[in-house]
Amino acid sequence: MADRGTCVIIGSGLGGLSAGAILSRAGYRVTVLEKEPVIGGCLQCFTRRGAMFETGMHFIGSADPGQTLHRLLTFAGVDVMPQLQRLDRDGYNVISLCGQRFPFANGEAFVDTLGSYFPSNKDDIARYYRLVKDVARASALHSLDRAEGNMAMITRYQLEPVDAVLDSLTSCEELKGVLAGDLTLYAGQKGRTPFALHAFITDFYNESAFRVVGGSSHIAAAFAGVIEANGGRIVTCAEVASVKTDGVRATSVETVDGRSFEAGYVVSDIHPSVLVGMIDGNMLRPAYRKRISGLRNTPSCFTVYLKFRPGMVEYMNHNFFGYTRPTPWGCEDYTLSGWPGGYLYMHHAHAFEPRYAVSGQAISYMDYSEVSQWEGTRVGRRGDGYRDFCRNRAERLIDVMERDMPGLRESIEEYYTSTPLTYACYTATPGGSMYGVAKDVLLGSANRVSHRTRIPNLFLVGQNTNSHGMLGVMVGSVLACGEMPGYEDILYRIKCGRT
Repeated sequence: MADRGTCVIIGSGLGGLSAGAILSRAGYRVTVLEKEPVIGGCLQCFTRRGAMFETGMHFIGSADPGQTLHRLLTFAGVDVMPQLQRLDRDGYNVISLCGQRFPFANGEAFVDTLGSYFPSNKDDIARYYRLVKDVARASALHSLDRAEGNMAMITRYQLEPVDAVLDSLTSCEELKGVLAGDLTLYAGQKGRTPFALHAFITDFYNESAFRVVGGSSHIAAAFAGVIEANGGRIVTCAEVASVKTDGVRATSVETVDGRSFEAGYVVSDIHPSVLVGMIDGNMLRPAYRKRISGLRNTPSCFTVYLKFRPGMVEYMNHNFFGYTRPTPWGCEDYTLSGWPGGYLYMHHAHAFEPRYAVSGQAISYMDYSEVSQWEGTRVGRRGDGYRDFCRNRAERLIDVMERDMPGLRESIEEYYTSTPLTYACYTATPGGSMYGVAKDVLLGSANRVSHRTRIPNLFLVGQNTNSHGMLGVMVGSVLACGEMPGYEDILYRIKCGRT
């Protein structure tokens, strides 16, 4: 029987690494198993001809001292402040609807800045701002400034969709479109995405917004350093095949190459539908397996990675959400002739306060069905048809971007692409989903995944449990780690600054 002080973590994404750091600091002997040669999941970056590109964690929020993410990272033993490049306080996000641009400012300036574009609706903007703050602070874990959360408020706004709440706050259609304009950050869908999710993410970036200089892989390396400094280990090229049990508890984790890792506790950072296929048949009820396998996931995306000609593109210290129509809603339900209806465009911070950008990327929704014909092929070996498909879509996306940023095309030295097939390969999420399991007011609790399982020493972390993104995933790790013996007071420790 495995020592109860040992913990095996499946997957080295943000959820697995943050849980590993927290538990290793608490004295657990942690082993992280990663199927790829490189750790990090969506924290990974890649380099092409000297240009760095992000794969998933493009920017973070609430990282100033005393703010929520900073406190969570400090608790986990990670200090990323020296590597952060602050985004423009007066407009960290810019929403463009049919060519008209609207900036999102940090803090209370959000109201005055956006109010200057909608002077007749400034009171509506103020009501929206207050509601976002109230909902975010209703969660004890998302705000860390309340002794207890306001679960009644959280429950209410988990059941009300973003668009319905915006309808209740203002009658101005253009303003409603602007306020929902960054919905790419959570794959928002009209009538389905809870306002609570929108509020958590909006407040997260409203507090402060940063890019990681040199790429978010530095965050993965920092977590790995904490784990190893506390006696833990990270094993790469270790794809998990099964979780073994004794009929009551998980006892070990076995890899496809036959290695076995005994475990007092198991923490999974992979998609729940993948995990259930690794567990002995009698340990999970058929109804649970069916529900998990049938979970609705968020859409996938197509990304074009741009390498710029030296000194041609001034560094853009904000994120740009461009739409070819007056509403941001519905871009995931596109026709081939209407693609792309919108996109998110960002630069990468290769250095502190750069004058010129070296690289950037643009992301737009794409349905997995468009690339399913190449399913089962290997990266780099998908043939001319796949390359032609990617080239055609990249050119179409760049054409749309050129309308918003004239001269962009001539500044591009070369570009690279990824599709839903790429995401599915590297993240093992069904359909290459951007953010995993979708939060859906129409499905309610049926589409939610708890960090607890029926197996008492098996817990789930990552974007599929609590929420996605840096804050959502770390909060999920805190919830899971709080189930471990000796860590029941984890929230108290974080609030009091105890490690």
